[in-house]
Amino acid sequence: MSAGWFRRRFLQGGPLPALRPPRPRASPVPYRRPRFLRGSGSCPSTTDAPRRPEARPVRCPARGRALPWNAGYAEIINAEKSEFNEDQAACGKLCIRRCEFGAEEDQEWLTLCPEEFLTGHYWALFDGHGGPAAAILAANTLHSCLRRQLEDIVEGMVATQPPMHLSGHCVCPSDPQFVEEKGIKTEDLVVGALESAFQECDEMIGRELEASGQGSGCTALVAVSLQGKLYVANAGDSRAILVRRGEVRPLSSEFTPETERQRIQQLAFVYPELLASEFTRLEFPRRLKGDDLGQKVLFRDHHMSGWSYKCVEKSDLKYPLIHGQGRQARLMGTLAVSRGLGDHQLRVLDTDIQLKPFLLSVPQVTVLDVNQLELQEEDVVVMATDGLWDVLSNEQVAQLVRSFLPGNREDPHRFSELAQMLIHSTQGKDDGPTGEGQVSYDDVSVFVIPLYSQGQGHNSH
Repeated sequence: MSAGWFRRRFLQGGPLPALRPPRPRASPVPYRRPRFLRGSGSCPSTTDAPRRPEARPVRCPARGRALPWNAGYAEIINAEKSEFNEDQAACGKLCIRRCEFGAEEDQEWLTLCPEEFLTGHYWALFDGHGGPAAAILAANTLHSCLRRQLEDIVEGMVATQPPMHLSGHCVCPSDPQFVEEKGIKTEDLVVGALESAFQECDEMIGRELEASGQGSGCTALVAVSLQGKLYVANAGDSRAILVRRGEVRPLSSEFTPETERQRIQQLAFVYPELLASEFTRLEFPRRLKGDDLGQKVLFRDHHMSGWSYKCVEKSDLKYPLIHGQGRQARLMGTLAVSRGLGDHQLRVLDTDIQLKPFLLSVPQVTVLDVNQLELQEEDVVVMATDGLWDVLSNEQVAQLVRSFLPGNREDPHRFSELAQMLIHSTQGKDDGPTGEGQVSYDDVSVFVIPLYSQGQGHNSH
């Protein structure tokens, strides 16, 4: 990201732009739940209006509706935190075709393409904030962005080694050697496609929400199976883990103002005008008071992973760029995540200060080589929004998985039932499997993806 691009995109070479007056909502994004929940037996009212916390319904796909790899899914709405369930989900088959000059527009992504060249599967969770619009748009379009990106590089994906020139034209006889020395592999092309798809989707959401006068954002957690590998891309604070008989392996990392403190502080150091003279980029153990002036206190800056001392100046009394600890940490006192999609119109309350320059839409991608695992029937990937992880640890989720699956091997709906059980474990019942009576008042959405047999190289080309 060049300084010139950053200034053109966010600063326009000068002071921060004035806040535009809100436009009338031309085409608001209609609220809906995931398509694969149509016909589900536990549907609440048509608006999904929240009920009493003890009566919050758990929804899952209808018994006759199979998800990719027989994956399980369940969700629950928040306890009157917001009017709607701001989580969204999507899943389906990815049909990737060779791109040919003059080819007609691709068919609907869930339809089996008659000219398919490579196939894979896709699961995604989107946790909205500031309203459900961004999450709905992401659920509707991210898979299409990803398919386009993959079709642009599919010839390189199926080559023994990604070629220097996708056309096959060799300018330099040593091109294959240069590619090999860089260590470029097929999975690197898929990672690049995921990163580009997230960026493309983010830009689309910005255009759509600006046109409709709406503003919201969402985190995004995506799993894609392709050519014997599972790619997990995360931008935000949702989480995916691999649960096996003797292993619990994180497949994602959370991106919050705390975990990305140095990146955010570095940006404020390079572009101090983003703080609008209202914030200090320095971190202190607590917010400083007037009585701290002239005292030497602990602090750290963008270049520091450790701590040091500085003499407190008047500018240090400004509101911290990152304030709070753990789940309470907020960027500019506003946002609890540092990566995601949308939030183009988000500003600090009662100011024109934008948060978007500090946010990244680029995901972190973890690659799991499924074909190299000695899989057992109970090996699964659990993907969930932060409402689950607020009250359950990785180990507690793994304990629930291991206690449930072995005794339910003959149940074809066991993975959705497991997803439901995970959600019930967040609803404060002391007699639940964890016995701790923990409560999540947030929206919770869970995918349970089984790896056994389905992960054994069923992709084709």
